[in-house]
Amino acid sequence: MKLINARPKLRLIENIPFSTLYRKEELEGIIIAKGNTGKLLEKIIGLPAGNSLQDFEDGELKTNKARANGAPMETMFISQISTRVDELLNQIEFKDSWIFKKIGRMIYVPVVKESTNPDNWYFLPHFYIEIIIGSELFKQLNNDFQVICSKMIDDIENQDGSLHTSSGDFIQIRTKDAMPYNPIFSKKYNKKISNKNFAFYFKKEFMIHIQKNYAI
Repeated sequence: MKLINARPKLRLIENIPFSTLYRKEELEGIIIAKGNTGKLLEKIIGLPAGNSLQDFEDGELKTNKARANGAPMETMFISQISTRVDELLNQIEFKDSWIFKKIGRMIYVPVVKESTNPDNWYFLPHFYIEIIIGSELFKQLNNDFQVICSKMIDDIENQDGSLHTSSGDFIQIRTKDAMPYNPIFSKKYNKKISNKNFAFYFKKEFMIHIQKNYAI
């Protein structure tokens, strides 16, 4: 499925309570497993399950916990880094990275979760985002990416030898793991550089920027 095929379907489910969109058994466990919200959205728009880099043939689908006014309540997961860490440590160009390939074209859907009862949750109107090389958004993400890669190298070579949270204006890396933890091994340094897995996230500032500057 392509992004353009999903957009009319997303408009049809805007502002409709989950209790109307889904069966009770579909909502069981949704509070515990954050990723289930995205899976339920994929299901309702008919997006086939898969394990490719992107959700769609030509882009990515992202959901994020939000307030009724769309304000993001948390950061938004992008991708884990453990298997690609040496690409970052070798300072791959952002435009050539799997991160840019993943987020270069995407649909972002805020999900209102102010209630403790998922029956009352609902999807807000979505945003279509295309990060064009040379655009101001690309330049900011490119700068963030370079800052993060440089900080990773400095942490390993000049600090305590381990990765730590590192942030730009719009994206960051931080730990994302559950027991039993998955240490990250770097072939470049021939050692473990973290006792847990790390991942890229969009910061709240990114979602705020999108809502202010991108038409629905």
